[in-house]
Amino acid sequence: MKFQNSFVRELPADPVLDNVPRQVANASYTRVDPTPVAAPRLLGWSRRLGEYLGIEPAAAEVLAGNRVLPGMEPYAARYGGHQFGTWAGQLGDGRAITLAEVVATDGTRQELQLKGAGRTPYSRTADGRAVLRSSLREFVCSEAMHFLGVPTTRALSLVGTGEQVVRDMFYDGHPEPEPGAVVCRVAPSFVRFGNFQIHAANGETEALRRLADYVMRNHYPGFDSYERLFQELCRRTALLLVDWMRLGFVHGVMNTDNMSILGLTIDYGPYGWLEGYDPQWTPNTTDAHTRRYSYGNQPQIAQWNLARLAEALLPLAKDKAPLEEGLTLYAETFNGAWQRALAHKLGFEALGQPGDDQLVSELFALLYEVETDFTIFFRNLAAVSLEAPQIEPLLPAFYSTASPGMPAWLQRYTARARQETGRVERMNRANPKYVFRNYLAQTAIDALGRGDASVLERLLQVLERPYDEQPANDAFAARRPEWARHKAGCSALSCSS
Repeated sequence: MKFQNSFVRELPADPVLDNVPRQVANASYTRVDPTPVAAPRLLGWSRRLGEYLGIEPAAAEVLAGNRVLPGMEPYAARYGGHQFGTWAGQLGDGRAITLAEVVATDGTRQELQLKGAGRTPYSRTADGRAVLRSSLREFVCSEAMHFLGVPTTRALSLVGTGEQVVRDMFYDGHPEPEPGAVVCRVAPSFVRFGNFQIHAANGETEALRRLADYVMRNHYPGFDSYERLFQELCRRTALLLVDWMRLGFVHGVMNTDNMSILGLTIDYGPYGWLEGYDPQWTPNTTDAHTRRYSYGNQPQIAQWNLARLAEALLPLAKDKAPLEEGLTLYAETFNGAWQRALAHKLGFEALGQPGDDQLVSELFALLYEVETDFTIFFRNLAAVSLEAPQIEPLLPAFYSTASPGMPAWLQRYTARARQETGRVERMNRANPKYVFRNYLAQTAIDALGRGDASVLERLLQVLERPYDEQPANDAFAARRPEWARHKAGCSALSCSS
């Protein structure tokens, strides 16, 4: 293949080539090669993404970082960020190394990045590696989100390293060796809010300008000012958050260094899905006390993160007013799109009729009152008869019994829904049957640990058609089983790799 390296060619490089943890100044990246692993073995391959990139299943040596092909110029990016609301200074690609860019079959340029590829100058005290469990979760969820219609980075491959990685999974003083793995991630760009923040925080205005010009030139063609770029990013981020909210997806670590400059879902760590509707639920054990990144907080956290990016862009802006307008645009875009998403989830063309607001608020109160699976409830709501509404189609969504108020709500809902045409089709386009639940991920992880890749392969196939009825795969649409309620990896996770 022919590789391109626009990030390397157009942005300031770290002049120091020593691959040791250190502070870097006046640079957007450091050139560094992946660290070879003992016995790379291809464990998973995204057929659809491979076809899109025009790549056949490739040698595990390349996908693990053991071979750097001619034309590749690997690097680790430098960035900073706010972590859990506090400025953390320099962060950077501590275990991710971008190999190069390739031109996909549609003519777009896509970066290939290895996560878990070894130490970089941004690794701090870490080893630069990743474990199989987190790598499989990122590999599958990246592709699952793409087929759900959510803007996201993607994943091409999952490679076992043949090495053990020591991790303290819950930061409780019990580190254990686990199988290592490397994921090849794919996106038009992995630039984050934090790439801008580190330049601004260190007074590197020229490097900041070069980065903003690079992003605008390569990823926002037609946008002629930093202010307009920011406003468009605010719009994209608002729509991204609506997708997360409509699907019941919780990112878990919405630090500014985990926010994409293209409005993509990026960095799949301790994410989760609302298997019991709770606005304050977070899948991240690190966030269990403050719940800063809980499901219900995600929209306002995204706006807070955008405000931090606006501050970083102030040295380049002629006037801060357009940046403030971008934050207002975010709120307006989110509110409007969220109302449309809620309407479609209920099968309505739009909300706005008398009583609609009360109907929606009462529904969420009922879902919270008893443990109710978010995905199953909305999917099965389409099966409720409008002529003789019964609660039976909804029973699979309840972990015990339905709320006593649900039958009366159903009567009001069906009376409203009779005014709509195309209700079922609209709902089945908005409400997936299949999402990559944490217990499904753990099942695939356990099987792969035994050398059985069939669960992973079948999951990938099922999740390519999340909105379709697939009767042979109904087991993958079931609510979380009781054995998984408190099992590690099935309910909550830590930020540990």
